[in-house]
Amino acid sequence: MYEFEHRLRVRYAETDQMGYCYYGNYSTFYEVARAESIRSLGLTYKQIEEEGVIMPVFENYSKYYKPALYDDELIIRVLIKEKPGVKVKYEYEILKEGSIIHKGYTVLVFVDKSTGKPCHIPAILSDILNPYFDED
Repeated sequence: MYEFEHRLRVRYAETDQMGYCYYGNYSTFYEVARAESIRSLGLTYKQIEEEGVIMPVFENYSKYYKPALYDDELIIRVLIKEKPGVKVKYEYEILKEGSIIHKGYTVLVFVDKSTGKPCHIPAILSDILNPYFDED
């Protein structure tokens, strides 16, 4: 299993009239943490795309438990529990002051940029992730 944490502070522009972090921003938080998780492994989305593979979102799910407010510092925990193949499922836990306030997941599909058809995870990414899923 792969796990990564990213810290993010809720900015004023991300809140609604009630002072809550606007619900639509959580998908952006997912994307930010997902990109930073890949970067922490020494790779970028840009490099994956240069290999001819894009990763569109196939599914997106969110569950809200408590609100995030302006200036709250959040920890966005990114988990990959299953070894990626043609798809990769990222699970998210968003924490505020040590408590989970939000859970969600996205499923991304690896797509060959030239054909537009699904393909297997590119080697540059699987080589980095495989050690997290190898059984002892």
